[in-house]
Amino acid sequence: MISSRNTASDSKLDSIHEPVLLDEVLSFLAPERGGIFMDATLGLGGHSLALLEAYPQIDRLIAIDWDEEALELAKKRLGAFEHKVSFYHSNFKNIDLVLSEEGIDKIHGIIMDLGLSSYQLDQSGRGFSFMRDEPLDMRMDRNSTILASDMINQLPEERLAQLIQIYGEEPWAKKIASAIVKRREERPIFSTLELAQIVKDAIPRRFHPRKIHPATKTFQAIRIAINREFENLTEALDVAVDCLRPQGRLCVITFHSLEDRIVKRFFRGHKELEVITKKPVRPSKGEIGRNPRSRSAKLRVAQRVS
Repeated sequence: MISSRNTASDSKLDSIHEPVLLDEVLSFLAPERGGIFMDATLGLGGHSLALLEAYPQIDRLIAIDWDEEALELAKKRLGAFEHKVSFYHSNFKNIDLVLSEEGIDKIHGIIMDLGLSSYQLDQSGRGFSFMRDEPLDMRMDRNSTILASDMINQLPEERLAQLIQIYGEEPWAKKIASAIVKRREERPIFSTLELAQIVKDAIPRRFHPRKIHPATKTFQAIRIAINREFENLTEALDVAVDCLRPQGRLCVITFHSLEDRIVKRFFRGHKELEVITKKPVRPSKGEIGRNPRSRSAKLRVAQRVS
C-alpha cells in the first residue's frame, strides 16, 4: 500500500507531475526485499517518494538526474528521507561512476523513466513545448552548449530533414526542413511559437493529425537530437546490467516507439538478462483518464540472472 502522506510542497508537485505506471513499477522492482535501489532519471521524485514511503526496509536510494532544476525540486520533496538518499547531478549513462563514488559495487534495482516531467513541459521555460512562447533551448542539462535554436538555424537542410524523419518519424520531414531553411534565410528562428507555426504551415492542412499538434513530432525530434537521448539510453542500459546484483531488476519506461525498440532489443539480446515482461505494460484506462500524458508509456522489466 502506498502512503498518502504529503507535505504542502509535495501536493503542489503532485499536481505538476504524476509518476507514470507507479504501482506497476513498485511491484516489479520487488523492493519488499530491501536493499539498495537507484532512480536513474529522478525527475521530480514521484517514483522515489512512493518507493521510500511504502518500503521502509529499503536501505538506500541513489537518485540521479541531469536536469539540475528538477533535481533541486526533488531534493526538497524527498527531504524526509535525506538520511537514506544520495543525489547526483549526472547523466544516467554514468550509473557506474555514481556507484563508484558511493563505494557501492552492485544494487538490487534500477528505475529509468524516460519521459519529460510536466514541470519541464509546462514550467521550465526551455521550449520543450509550443503551448507558450519560449526560447528554443530544449537542453535537459543547462551545462550543455548546444541549443535547439543552434540546430534549427545552422544544420544543412538535408541533415535537418533526416533528424526530423528518423527521430520524429515525421512523413513530412523534407517539406518541414525546407520551410525552416526558407524562413531562417530571412531571419533566425528563436521562438517556439514561430517554429511551431512554420511546421504547421509546411504540412498540408488535410494531413494535419487529429489528436496532436502538427509540430509535435518535429519538436520531439529536435529535443531527442539535442540531448542525444537514444545514444545515452543505449549506453545507460549497457552499464546498468553490470551494476545489478543477481536477481536485480531493471525497469524502463519509454514514451517513444524508437526508445521502446532499443529497450526491447537490448533486453532480448543480453545473455545476462531474463525478460520479465514478455509484452510492454501499458497504463490502465483509469490512469490515462487521470493523466492523459501517460497514454504512450510502455514499461519493460528485465532481471539479471548471473
